[in-house]
Amino acid sequence: MTAEGHLLFSVASVVMVHQLQISPDISQGDWLHLIPGALAGALLPDIDHPKSMLGQWVRFISVPISRLCGHRGFTHSLLAILTGVILFRTQLPVSWSVPADFYQAVIVGYLSHLAGDMLTTAGIPLLWPVRWRFCIPLLGSKANKRAERSVALVVLVASFYLPAHWEVWWDHVRELILAQISARL
Repeated sequence: MTAEGHLLFSVASVVMVHQLQISPDISQGDWLHLIPGALAGALLPDIDHPKSMLGQWVRFISVPISRLCGHRGFTHSLLAILTGVILFRTQLPVSWSVPADFYQAVIVGYLSHLAGDMLTTAGIPLLWPVRWRFCIPLLGSKANKRAERSVALVVLVASFYLPAHWEVWWDHVRELILAQISARL
């Protein structure tokens, strides 16, 4: 996925998380924290690629990570997210007050980047260091900007059509499905 695709997808994702009210901090969050947080999170996984947008800004970090792990290695895994959360929680100076909505939007942006890269044929090593690559190749092998924009637009539009209290809605859907299954048995 291209950087533009990741950025669009991350904004759409944080809007969806906001609408679904999955996190109180995001559902009540300030959009001036949510959007920059999601955008920052969307760029973070590609710090392992010196020619990426973020990699060009911080080459002194990007080049060593690239040499050590390669592109779409460690930084495209659940272990990277867990490591980042632990480091953020334990190593950040107490005097730095990072708003909870920004912090959680970064995680949503990061996860949206991983989801976006899973939509390509190359996939990602979600369980790194295990070499299995997870992919749902909807976007093909090359950057397909039209498809990337379409996916982001579908997520964004879907987020506005999701009911505010999705748990109740999902319970109704589940009951309908179970009723159909039991009627067929």
